[in-house]
Amino acid sequence: MKIAVIGTGYVGLVTGTCLAETGNEVVCVDIDASKIERMKNGEVPIYEPHLDVLFDRNIKAGRLSFTTSLDEGLAHGEIIFLALPTPEDEDGSADLQYVLGVADEIGKKITSYKVIVDKSTVPVGTSDKVKATIAKHAKSEFDVVSNPEFLREGFAVDDFMKPERIVVGSSSDRATALMKRLYGPFVRSGNPIIIMDERSAELTKYAANSFLATKITFMNEIANYCELVGADVDKVRIGMGTDSRIGKRFLFPGIGYGGSCFPKDVKALHKSGKDENHEFKILSAVIDINKNQKTVLIPKIESYFNNQLTGKKIALWGLSFKPETDDIREAPALDIIDALLKKGASVIAFDPEAMTNVERKLGNQIEYAASMYKAVENADALVICTEWSIFRTPDFEKIKEHLTNKVIFDGRNLYEVNEMKEMGFNYFSIGR
Repeated sequence: MKIAVIGTGYVGLVTGTCLAETGNEVVCVDIDASKIERMKNGEVPIYEPHLDVLFDRNIKAGRLSFTTSLDEGLAHGEIIFLALPTPEDEDGSADLQYVLGVADEIGKKITSYKVIVDKSTVPVGTSDKVKATIAKHAKSEFDVVSNPEFLREGFAVDDFMKPERIVVGSSSDRATALMKRLYGPFVRSGNPIIIMDERSAELTKYAANSFLATKITFMNEIANYCELVGADVDKVRIGMGTDSRIGKRFLFPGIGYGGSCFPKDVKALHKSGKDENHEFKILSAVIDINKNQKTVLIPKIESYFNNQLTGKKIALWGLSFKPETDDIREAPALDIIDALLKKGASVIAFDPEAMTNVERKLGNQIEYAASMYKAVENADALVICTEWSIFRTPDFEKIKEHLTNKVIFDGRNLYEVNEMKEMGFNYFSIGR
């Protein structure tokens, strides 16, 4: 099948590459000429495990190509994916200017039947707006479908190639048939393609992400309570997670969620509720609690240093919002860095993938270490913000040699409390 993907961010590039992997001919369109040129030369512009292999293979096979020309993309594709940014507006709502702007151009340019697929995370009713925008100018038939993505950064390729489910919001039999044909190779093991109306599909994505954010936030609240009453959140987590009604996933406490999806989607659903005079009280709490949770380690750090952080050098491991990505959007590490700098401390950080992105954002406000052990040299304390695998089994003797004070503030509960005590560390974690 012939596919065009408009937008080459995380979602668009993974979508286009994975669709090419099953034999489709895919043209990816982006207005960033330098980015398009880099991709034409075989450079993957984002870090996502396994994406580079598929990317290279499908370019060489001639199934994956790139252009800045919307005309070229529309002429090529029968199915047109919109994978455009929907950034958070000042009031928390999703900004649809990019989606509707491209929809307007599509209406002016299409000359044959197209299926326009909203792949971006968009508020309920967006498909109607896209349809109306295209219809203002369109001289040929078209359908608009909602097909939300459920890709986890760091696992996006696996999630796309082996989806738990595919949600398609469509009121057109013709469009539905094309979408089923397109996704058939991805669900041969029997996982469902769920067909529903467009509005329900749009809400499904927001509801799913908001529920997961709520689950994380609830465990963070339990962890904070555990510290007050002397309970161990890890034992509580295991006791809860073995209940099949609750499940084991998203029960790990820490310093809050970040990324491009959870913060934005929770706020967007909360704002959409307000627009309909419906107050999502749970989401109000989730937003407030998560904001505070990101800096929950700061009072512990201050207390350890008797409220004297001025001149202290703090080593920080992990800058991305989660492991296996270079994405720093809404990363808790940035909140911790900001709080430490305001209190007079200096920060030297290490991350396997995200340092370039942080340096673009913060410049020389902090130092960037060449390795995890270089970061702790002559540092007064170590703070862990992201649970990268390489941080799970470090050389603790080397850490003790380098740190001025044998103290670790662990925002991801990577180590066992008793083992750290036996090794001579002052060890502070979440809820234990």
